[in-house]
Amino acid sequence: MFTKGTKALLSACVLSSLVLLSGCGQKDVATQPKTGEKVNIVFWDENAGPDRTPYYEVLIKKFEAQNPNIHVEYVGLPKKSAKQKIDTAIAANDLPDVSGIQTSWIADFTARKVLLDLDPMFDKWSEKEKISPSIIQSNRDMVLDKKLYQIPNTMNMEILWYRPDWFKEAGVKVPENWDEFFDTVEKMTDKEKNRYGFTIRGGDGAAIQLPRMMFAYSGYTDFFDANGKCRINDPKHVEFVKKYLALYKTFTPKSDVTNGYKEMVAAFDTGAVAMVQHNIGSYSEHKKSMKPEQYAPLTLPKTADGKVIQEGGNTIGYGIYNTSKHPEEAWKFVSFLCSQESQSYWNQSIGQIPTHLDSLKEPWAKELPHMQLAFKVLSDPNLRFYQPPMYLPEYRSILDQTGDPGIQAVMTGKKTVEEFLNEWAATFEKSKQKYDAYIAGKK
Repeated sequence: MFTKGTKALLSACVLSSLVLLSGCGQKDVATQPKTGEKVNIVFWDENAGPDRTPYYEVLIKKFEAQNPNIHVEYVGLPKKSAKQKIDTAIAANDLPDVSGIQTSWIADFTARKVLLDLDPMFDKWSEKEKISPSIIQSNRDMVLDKKLYQIPNTMNMEILWYRPDWFKEAGVKVPENWDEFFDTVEKMTDKEKNRYGFTIRGGDGAAIQLPRMMFAYSGYTDFFDANGKCRINDPKHVEFVKKYLALYKTFTPKSDVTNGYKEMVAAFDTGAVAMVQHNIGSYSEHKKSMKPEQYAPLTLPKTADGKVIQEGGNTIGYGIYNTSKHPEEAWKFVSFLCSQESQSYWNQSIGQIPTHLDSLKEPWAKELPHMQLAFKVLSDPNLRFYQPPMYLPEYRSILDQTGDPGIQAVMTGKKTVEEFLNEWAATFEKSKQKYDAYIAGKK
């Protein structure tokens, strides 16, 4: 756990790095191994666990067989503490060669000048044109210099998972818009059978998921309006959050207030709730716990005017730290993980969407219901993306430190929806003002 002093130090590092953003170049890391020398590269998995680590072990074994002069040292980090671990390593200048990097971390890490610019190596890669150009551009747009610091190998999509067997039994059709969603949650609640219509994520990560539902309801695609006012506390969002959190304890379990990812998914997989909001990545857990007829994917409800809203930048990939003494070998590993063959294996195993266009055309991707749903959403002419301000270095900490506790405060009656959303919006606006002032100073 971090002390207040440590947190303050890390915050200061982030702010200082903003000021120093263009002050120093990347470290020269072109250290070449001697001929015949075996190179060891360290890889930190930012989301280790039994549902993912075994697949990395297979991929690493295959990579090492293809590259006998390279050994990959795998280090699995629990998702909950991975960012703190990397922050500590940055402060101590003791980073791995490669790590999994969530997209929301890119702006922060590039502001601190710890990531290697991947453009020179990416430009020479034979498969570069196959990685979704729109996703690559989205990653570039998150940083001031528009360079490429992360290669995404998997993308996600926010959906609902529901119980088709229960819906059939109750004679209830699946919801297509928000009015139907709230009506369905109520209809599918049967307390005599210990069943609730829905489960709310109120614990760790709640502030990551809630905005995805808020913008899917409002239909807004910009996080700030033209005057820099944050949309988070827009009247449409206030209206939605009041309806949504009012479900708590009446149509959702009492334990929701502390629900993190595992608890929320467990509520669905153990038959306590009829619907859960998550992404297609929880497919493997549902498959492991439930019969095929007991779970199915469903798009988020449409807005009142028929739009389907998804979050932009919802990808995960790999970056190389500029302290690496073996950037060429590190790039070999990163490009291997992002290749068509590796992406197909990885995404088929964990149930997420490849960013490699050829992987998306493979038979396995066309056969899985959640992949079919993803294709349907991605080809819907009414699809729009809202763009969260991941370019703000404080973006993730605002979610964790203001969003999560604020949602819990509303659920426990300690704050009103208006008090929470106004506070959250003000925090985002303050962060954006600092960012804009920095950008203005650069011109």
